[in-house]
Amino acid sequence: MKLKQLNGLIAFWKVAEHKGFSSAAAELEVSPSALSQTIRQLETRLGVRLLNRSTRSVSLTEAGEAYLARVGPALGQVVEAGEELNVMQGRPAGTLRLNAARVSIAMVLQHRLAGFFQEHPQVHIELTNDEGFVDIVERGFDAGIRLGESIQQDMVAVPLGGPVTMAVVGSPDYLKRVPAPRHPNDLVRHNCVRFRGPGSGTIYKWEFEVDGRPVEYEVQGSLTISDSLFGLDAALEGVGLVYTFEALAAPLVKAKRLTRVLTRFSPTFPGFYLYYPSRHDQPTKLKALIEFVGRSAK
Repeated sequence: MKLKQLNGLIAFWKVAEHKGFSSAAAELEVSPSALSQTIRQLETRLGVRLLNRSTRSVSLTEAGEAYLARVGPALGQVVEAGEELNVMQGRPAGTLRLNAARVSIAMVLQHRLAGFFQEHPQVHIELTNDEGFVDIVERGFDAGIRLGESIQQDMVAVPLGGPVTMAVVGSPDYLKRVPAPRHPNDLVRHNCVRFRGPGSGTIYKWEFEVDGRPVEYEVQGSLTISDSLFGLDAALEGVGLVYTFEALAAPLVKAKRLTRVLTRFSPTFPGFYLYYPSRHDQPTKLKALIEFVGRSAK
């Protein structure tokens, strides 16, 4: 057997795992075209087609399925062995791909990054901002950060803090023009900054606790956004009321730049979580992040 016969095995394994070239290429830090060429070379050496390719999908051929069944477990053991060596030497390394909404980055991740890098200087984090919920496995991410209520049940979730409370705020100038609402029903007379989910395309309904039960309100307004942090900027400019996280609004309320309304109706939700696929062979770099956020959340 010649040494070059082993070339391309990891490439094939990852494309099969991700069922596509783009996310596999991102994990391996190569271009999709380079990855495709590597697999074509592997197929040429083996003398058999391993993948069925189309413009929309990638699937295993019968020969590809049989080959993966033989080499997949062995490759997993090879990667796991390398990760265990990193653990023994106390040095997690490599690129960790995370997906998170901008608001979750601001609230629970940003202030943790410096400490994590000090402990693990050989780990590089590639952080992608996505306001909508994405399939982190399909897109080739190691983990994601979202509110607990939006995480799929087949994921493992680690809390990044306690529950979060919502708040409705507006600028003092706006509330001089339009009397402050005393009940969520009064929102029909207000210009509300609405949020449209980039993934679902639906307008987010404002939720309140009314008479001990959750009630959703379909608000109206002249501005609809898809960046949740921009809502505070709009409120500061006097555009209207915004529904946001209490922790984000609190410094601006304290500085009297914004005024909070409908406080007694504000609901509380499960907080933010780091979530990832349930696997036995978690990369050392991900294990390091899980352990770090677990300690920092206490």
